[in-house]
Amino acid sequence: MTPEGKKLLNIVILGFAFMFMFTAFQTCGNIELKVMSVSLNIGVLCCSMAIIYGVFSASNLISPSVVTVIGPQLSMFFSGLLYSAYIAMFIYPFTWTFYTASVLVGIGAAVLWTAQGNVLATNSSETTIGRNSGIFWALLQFSLFFGNLYIYCAWRGHDHITDKDRKTVFISLTVISLVGCFLFFLIRKPESEPSSSSDVTESLLQTESDDSSASSRSVSYFYVFILNSCKLFVTKEMLLLSICIAYTGLELTFYSGVYGTSIGAMTRFGTDAKGLIGLSGICIGAGEILGGGVFGMMNKCTRFGRNPVVLLGLITHYLAFYLIFLNIAEDAPVAPEAGTDLTNWLTCCCSS
Repeated sequence: MTPEGKKLLNIVILGFAFMFMFTAFQTCGNIELKVMSVSLNIGVLCCSMAIIYGVFSASNLISPSVVTVIGPQLSMFFSGLLYSAYIAMFIYPFTWTFYTASVLVGIGAAVLWTAQGNVLATNSSETTIGRNSGIFWALLQFSLFFGNLYIYCAWRGHDHITDKDRKTVFISLTVISLVGCFLFFLIRKPESEPSSSSDVTESLLQTESDDSSASSRSVSYFYVFILNSCKLFVTKEMLLLSICIAYTGLELTFYSGVYGTSIGAMTRFGTDAKGLIGLSGICIGAGEILGGGVFGMMNKCTRFGRNPVVLLGLITHYLAFYLIFLNIAEDAPVAPEAGTDLTNWLTCCCSS
């Protein structure tokens, strides 16, 4: 196999590994508020999500150093184990283990995505980075499809999710996540360009001379990295972009946890309500894949830059949230396990 073929194979393996891991993790996030409302109250579950993403944000300051020290492959493997531990915690949930797992998976997420970027960059060139990013993105988004298809088939027609159903689902998701972890070991280091003997000798001498000061340089680089990050954050562009980033965080929280819970609580959907949680996840995954392709092509074809793409995305969001407003009862996100008997706004208007 050619060096370019090996790099492409690494990207495909990376995509499949993330697909397995996030088939488990994203499905877990989509159903946890619904199936855990008895063992753990909704407030604890929402605090957990806040802890995960708060720790995730803070840990990005140290994740480059971790990846540099232990390498991207081991970084992704150990981070994946933290994801698997978080999912396994739902088999026998306790409040203290839940909060602990939330902190650990937040740290793991920062290291995982930093290492993923490293692998993607080292296996790509200027001409292949777009293709490789597209392959990885498509495989990652299929995780929403397969995980939620399982939930739809397993829970369709169930009025109540028993402890046995919950344990079966989370044991299965834990195993799926572990499969993704071990797939990281199939990634091989890409072959570097051949160097002349003089280049090799010079590199070895430079390495020997640098060993004595490696630790001090690592510390100084760490402080420089933090300082540059703080300077970048207070620039005008980043402060404006932070508003958009904050919105995407709210939107991610809504569709990954709140929306599925709301659908499952709608008693007017009948015995299919629990299965519809999985169906909504499938549709979200299909929308992400389709939207990524359509908006990517628009970004290349339009003469007016990214502004029309962003505007169309904003209009699409407004339309989606308005349709949700019409179809979901106002107390559905916080309804008890039995669900809500309140009707949605569309039904009330049609009845009157």
